[in-house]
Amino acid sequence: MRHGVRLGIDPGDARIGVARSDPSGFLASPVETVRRGKGDLARIAAIVAEIEQDSTVVEAVVGLPRSLSGREGPAAAKARDFAVDLAARIAPVPVRLVDERLTTVSAAAMLRRSPGAPKGAKQRAVVDQAAAVLILQHALDTERATGTAPGETVEEPA
Repeated sequence: MRHGVRLGIDPGDARIGVARSDPSGFLASPVETVRRGKGDLARIAAIVAEIEQDSTVVEAVVGLPRSLSGREGPAAAKARDFAVDLAARIAPVPVRLVDERLTTVSAAAMLRRSPGAPKGAKQRAVVDQAAAVLILQHALDTERATGTAPGETVEEPA
């Protein structure tokens, strides 16, 4: 298992959930929800810079939404475009795409069962962070089990 912090990113149309791991790569935890639009990549780059004051950021993993059959639709194309833009913004930190089927659904269900969970708009922001945690935790668990980095590397544009 590589040593260093990883970021988990759940890019949505309105919000981007952000999570981070501990430096040992064992546990994912929520960081914040970034509003999608002007300045979103700058905010994520600032989060990377803040973390790098204390630790090394090994990579950012971006959730790639696929259908249950594994096919990629318009949402996956948007996630791929976002990942390319992010890779250009946070280079030399690598960006990887990882399968995130049903993470937002799982995060929402988990929060509904949680006592004291926020409701309405506040819940949507927390769901995005929780989805980012699930994406990142899956990536961490996969790397620990297989010994290789999960998903596919995103090449930054030339």
